[in-house]
Parts: sequence; C-alpha cells; structure tokens
Amino acid sequence: MASTFSERLRPGGAAGAAPDKRPPLAARLADRIRHGDIGALPVILGLVAIAVVFRIANPFFLTPLNLTNLFLQIASIGAIATGVVLVLLLGEIDLSVGAVSGLCAAVMAVVVVNHGLPGWLGVVAGLLAGLLIGLFQGAWITKLRVPSFVVTLAGYLGWQGALLWILGNTGTVNLSDPFIVALVNSRLPVWLGWALAAATVLAMALGEWRARMRRAGAGLPAEGSGRVALVVLRSAVLLAAVLLMSLNRNPRGNPPIAGVPTGVFIVLVLIALLDFVTTRTRFGRYVFAVGGSAEAARRAGIPVDRVRIAVFALASGLAAAGGLLAASRLYAVNQSSGGGDVLLNAIAAAVIGGTSLFGGRGSTWSALLGALVIGAIANGMDLLAFASSVRFMITGAVLLAAVTLDSYARSRREQFGR
Repeated sequence: MASTFSERLRPGGAAGAAPDKRPPLAARLADRIRHGDIGALPVILGLVAIAVVFRIANPFFLTPLNLTNLFLQIASIGAIATGVVLVLLLGEIDLSVGAVSGLCAAVMAVVVVNHGLPGWLGVVAGLLAGLLIGLFQGAWITKLRVPSFVVTLAGYLGWQGALLWILGNTGTVNLSDPFIVALVNSRLPVWLGWALAAATVLAMALGEWRARMRRAGAGLPAEGSGRVALVVLRSAVLLAAVLLMSLNRNPRGNPPIAGVPTGVFIVLVLIALLDFVTTRTRFGRYVFAVGGSAEAARRAGIPVDRVRIAVFALASGLAAAGGLLAASRLYAVNQSSGGGDVLLNAIAAAVIGGTSLFGGRGSTWSALLGALVIGAIANGMDLLAFASSVRFMITGAVLLAAVTLDSYARSRREQFGR
C-alpha cells in the first residue's frame, strides 16, 4: 500500500535503449491505482481534506503558531511510530512501545534528578535502556519462537510495572535540567533552519543522482520520473515547513518567536536517517526481504534472526526517544507516562500513514504522515471544543478506513500478480 510509484524497475532508461514508449504519467498513475499500488496518495489527500475542513471551521487552524504547535504535539508519537513502522515491515507487532517510552523517560528522570547526574547522561541512559529492552524482546521472540504479540503484550504489562517501581513513592519527577528541557522547548536560529533545510535538499538530490549513475553504470534501466517527483515533493514540503516555522509566531509581542523547534528537528532527523537506512543500505533491503518472505530470505542467505533482533532493538530505542521528547515537552515524568492512548496512536499513525500490516511494504515517512493525520484531527477538534469521545471515534474510523484500503490494495496486487 505504501510503496512509492518508483519502487519497480521501468524499461527504456538505460543508455542506448529504445526510445521511451511508455504511456503518459497520468495513465501510468491510473494503472497503478487500478492494480492496488496507491502509495501514500490516500493519506496525502486526507491531510488536504482535513486542512480545508478545519480552516473553514476555524481560521486559526492554518496559522504558523498553531501549525508549529501541531508539529510539536506529534513529535513524540512520530518518533515512536517510526519504530512501529520498522516492526510492521517485518510483519510483526510491538505492543510494548508505549510502556517502554514511559519507562525510559523515568530512567532518565531518576538518573538526573535523584542521582544528580548531567542531563545528557540521563538521556544516554534512557536511550540505552530502550535498546536493551528491544534486544531482550527481540531475542526472546527470535530464539524461543514465541509470537511477538505475546512477548510484547507481556512487555506492555511488565514495563508498566517497572515504571511504577522506578518512580517509587514520589509518583511524579519534575524536570528542570537545561539540556533535557531544550530537547523540545528550544528553537533553532532561523538561519540555521534554512541552512539545514538547504543541505538536506542538496543531499536528497545528490543521493538520487548517485543512484541513477550507479544504475546507468550497471546497465540497469532508470527508475523513471516517479522517484524524481518524490524527491521534489519532499524538498518542497520541507522548505515550506521551514518557511512556516521561520515566520514570527508572536506578532503582537516582543521578542519575536521564530525558528524550527528542536523537537521537530530531532524527529525529522530520526525519520530521515531511518529512511536512508531502509532504502539505501543492505540492512534495509534485508528488512524488506524478511517482511516479504522470511523463508525466502533465509534461503537467500540473509541472517533473518539478527535482522529481527536488530529491528526490535531499534523500535524500542525509538520508543525511548519518543518518551524522552514527551518528558521534555511536559517538564515531568509521572506514573501515566507512556500510558493512555500513546500505544494506540503510535500503531495507528504507522498504519494510517500507509505501512502495510502484512509486512514488506511501507516507509518511515509514513509514520510522520500518520502522526500528522492523528494530530491534525485532535488539534482541529480541540480548537472547535469537540469532546474527546468524538475525536476517538473519528480517529478509529480513519484507522479502519486505512486498514480496509490496505487489505483491498493487497488483494488487488495479488490478483494482478504484483
């Protein structure tokens, strides 16, 4: 469902090949939709529809201040959902990510507040705790052949108990360390935001150019215009987001408030790095291969067990990162950290964004798209003073629609042998 339009090889791109006689782009797009290869199109159209509806209902929705707040609100869920995407690519599930995020935030808080260690060391301790939890769960699933649903459900319960045990009688630990607070609540200088955005766009363009040169050197056909269009779209969205967050969000006050929030920057970096890993490295190809068919991957010589363990470790590490970002934004860790609807929102974000529940198809950017859908619905309804019950029902309906569309697209691909 979430594969891009350029994931398959296209004829006629190599040097010396026959002239390109393919149908126009619109016809190829219609053909892919008919065959169930719809990519991220539904979620993008959904985001546009959400923006239009809430803009009509409340003009404040699309202001720089509200949209920047929206990006900050989804930072934690976006990080956690990125790890969920990796697990879903294997065709597995991790029900412990919410509890892991709260537990690792508690580890950070106790290390810094109760033991007086520097904030950066607390962050390292929290991330390390997440990686170790993921290694433990991944090894249990892989070596003992216990279903991931059962292991991570046990983890969901066990890590919640560990959170309560670590916090002890205090219940709540307030955070004031400057390093931890700055993880989300500070801003990059405007010039630095633009410099990083320009460097990212340049890196994406160079990466695409190098990929094309390698394919041409190997005598393989070019990937066509779809991949280029994807790079252009991502670049345009990135520059538009930086422009939005570079505008003054305090027009009536002094000093002006502008710049990319550090929490948004951290999440974008995490997603971009994981996108590079999954699309441009051998490990990423192994993940998709195992998700497509574990037995075929094993026969091809891929170390399936190590790939599974590594993915569960990354998922828990990203859950820890999400928990640290949430603690930084709230200036505290308490007994409900990582609880509530954190787990459900993280899984929903991955699925709504376009990652297939059946494994082997998806992108880490789908975590960001899904988190934006969930966050936009919640933010818009808060502006309109809707009850939480309505928000939950609408989010559930969107999730059901996304899963139904995924199932339909999968059946169409199987029908046409794609």
